[in-house]
Amino acid sequence: MCFSAAANFVGSAVLGGIGVVTLTKVKHRRELLFASLPTLFALHQFTEGFVWLGLDGYLSPKATHYWGDAFMLFAQGLLPFLMPLSIQLFEPNSPSRKRMVPFTILGAITTIYMLWALMSFPTSILVQGNSIVYINPGTQITELAVIYVICTCGSLFFSKEPPMVMFGVVNLVCLLAIIAVKRYAFTSLWCAYAAIGSIIILAYFWKTKAFRPFHYGNFSLPTSAHRHPAS
Repeated sequence: MCFSAAANFVGSAVLGGIGVVTLTKVKHRRELLFASLPTLFALHQFTEGFVWLGLDGYLSPKATHYWGDAFMLFAQGLLPFLMPLSIQLFEPNSPSRKRMVPFTILGAITTIYMLWALMSFPTSILVQGNSIVYINPGTQITELAVIYVICTCGSLFFSKEPPMVMFGVVNLVCLLAIIAVKRYAFTSLWCAYAAIGSIIILAYFWKTKAFRPFHYGNFSLPTSAHRHPAS
């Protein structure tokens, strides 16, 4: 996966199927953004398929960069904000949601900066080690990478839902593994994270369908209302 246009398109189709099934399990509008992540990951991979086509000579350099910009827009520009916001909306009660506010604010600030950097500096796109490398001088900053990880993983560790914490652990492990093994191709290798993350999200929505939606209007949930079924 992520090593050719065909791999990206096939991966996008698989993730799209996971996304559609996940969306059918939504029972409240607050769940919608988090449940939409697999579908967004599928679209993300679909755009990189066209980047590969451009790098293989099937598209013009201008079109290739347009698709590359679209890929970067989601990976670096939007995800730092969408992830904590989706968790904040999904949390079952007011105290849990308040714990997410700092991550959402940090994500919004990060997104604003990332979007500015992506518009202000040219992005270079090349192939290295069978992966696409996206280089933007405004986003290739170590401190920014740390903030990025905090935005995309931090809120998950403070979730009231144990499966969310597990999702955060897998998320963080994947991010750190990619950075350790292929840091230069970190943005492109989101596909591995997207596949694993999407399966976890689908499994969570499937397993919890019996007791969702949460009582979002309540300040806190009664223990009996928030207990997972014994299965």
